[in-house]
Amino acid sequence: MKPSTGTSSTLFRNAARATAAFGLAAALAAPLGATAATAAAPAATPPGFSCHTGVHNNDEYTGFALCTNNSGSTQTFWVHLVCGWAPDVDGEHVTLAPGGTGQSTAHCGRIGTGIGEIHVRP
Repeated sequence: MKPSTGTSSTLFRNAARATAAFGLAAALAAPLGATAATAAAPAATPPGFSCHTGVHNNDEYTGFALCTNNSGSTQTFWVHLVCGWAPDVDGEHVTLAPGGTGQSTAHCGRIGTGIGEIHVRP
């Protein structure tokens, strides 16, 4: 009996390597290729507020929450940014009287991959 030349096992091994390389490339490209505008998930708005969140036009590492207090009492909010590889950050706490509008901003560290999510915290 003639020993196997390994052709089918070589094909299998090459296919497995290609699949692994493609999977690794896709996993690395997803966080690096995602833009801040598409990565930032819509924020859950705390009760009593109406808020608009977003990423700064000139700096994709800066996020904001612009909120109006629609309740009948004074309330405080702040923006929370999920920053990928850098530590997450909170913006300044903003206290609003009823009917008041204010903005909280925060900045992700440059070692990270930019803003992944923007949340408004009460």
